[in-house]
Amino acid sequence: MDFDLYPAIDVREGHMVRLHQGDYGRETRYEERPLDVAMRHARLGAHWLHLVDLDAARHGGYTLLPLLRVLARTSWLRVQTGGGVRSEEDVATILAAGADRVVIGSLAVREPERVLAWVERFGAEHITVALDARQDGNGDWQLPVAGWTENSTARLEDLVRRFADGGVRHLLCTDISRDGTLGGPNLDLYRLIVALAPELYVQASGGIRDIADILAARAAGCSGAVLGKALIERRFALDDALDRVRRC
Repeated sequence: MDFDLYPAIDVREGHMVRLHQGDYGRETRYEERPLDVAMRHARLGAHWLHLVDLDAARHGGYTLLPLLRVLARTSWLRVQTGGGVRSEEDVATILAAGADRVVIGSLAVREPERVLAWVERFGAEHITVALDARQDGNGDWQLPVAGWTENSTARLEDLVRRFADGGVRHLLCTDISRDGTLGGPNLDLYRLIVALAPELYVQASGGIRDIADILAARAAGCSGAVLGKALIERRFALDDALDRVRRC
């Protein structure tokens, strides 16, 4: 199975930011423009970019179409992007602007059958389902929505299997407790998902701090890794990580 790296750019109010454990009140804002960072990733050999509209994730209404169109015109990056996707029209508009895949999170948790209908219409290669999870005191995996600000009653295990059975191909899962912490990925979570649905292409997200973590996610059965804070803060070089992955 191929293994892809997805450098992440999270955008809030036009700025590149990182949130700590999904908390909008614990934001780190970076001076570099999102477009400049994306183009640097492209020059270093990235094939993919993971682009998140944090304003839309919380309130709805995807706002990054201008940036997406510029990336489509000026780079060879394939873009996976989401935040606030609420309708079939949203998916169509984002794909038309140049995205390769649209990430659907909250709605996938709230209305999985609706999202499965979009997979059928647009094709499994154009949809990434995001089931971002937080483990409670009983060890159960909860699936917060609305930019991780509201709880839901959905069970991770049930939705993983439902989406796999419904034709989803790409599944992104963030352990919210690891996001932005540089604490290492939750490999047990990814082993669980891979065991539940080995046919899915699982993207690890949250906590990755170095190339060893990337390789560990691959060994756990993932088909890709989203690279956030560690890459932004240059704790490792993207071209080095790409080279290591290609040689494995």
